[in-house]
Amino acid sequence: MNDKAYKSIIESILFTMGKSVELEKIAGAIELGKEDTKHLIEELAEEYETADRGMRIMELEDSYQMCTSRNTYEYLIRIARQPKKHVLTDVLLETLSIIAYKQPVTKAEIEKIRGVSCEHAVSKLVEYNLVSELGRLDAPGRPMLFGTTEEFLRNFGIHSLEELPEMSPLQMEEFKQEAEAEITARDQSGSL
Repeated sequence: MNDKAYKSIIESILFTMGKSVELEKIAGAIELGKEDTKHLIEELAEEYETADRGMRIMELEDSYQMCTSRNTYEYLIRIARQPKKHVLTDVLLETLSIIAYKQPVTKAEIEKIRGVSCEHAVSKLVEYNLVSELGRLDAPGRPMLFGTTEEFLRNFGIHSLEELPEMSPLQMEEFKQEAEAEITARDQSGSL
């Protein structure tokens, strides 16, 4: 393997890890000695510096980390300050309402109510900080329990879960029908 290929691998490792990686681990991954690996990292860092790229490689006590150039901080701050708008689809809203009314609840319980997998929906709700992991159910497999967060309360303008409107049996039946329609649509699209 040539130096360019090694540098490409090192660059991928540092970018993917997102935190500092010990020289020894990088050397082990590319199957080179520590001195040769260090030399390649230093060359790669110099290439970033001389090309005036937005990324840099920083040495931190025998570890290396990919980070942004100081020249770009102002722009990163601008982007980070922009408000993030999360879109709640019907599937996310339905999953969120099940969690809000049934919490603490497991994914299996949500899936039983919805009739379809909820993995993606729950992950998105956790990412949006509307739902969080509350612990584990004391049952075989120790499934994760989920519940709503303070951010959920803020976003929906309520002070406590007691302020949630009562669900009528008609609304529950509508949920079931929507879930069944979703299953049927997926089954039909999968068989085409």
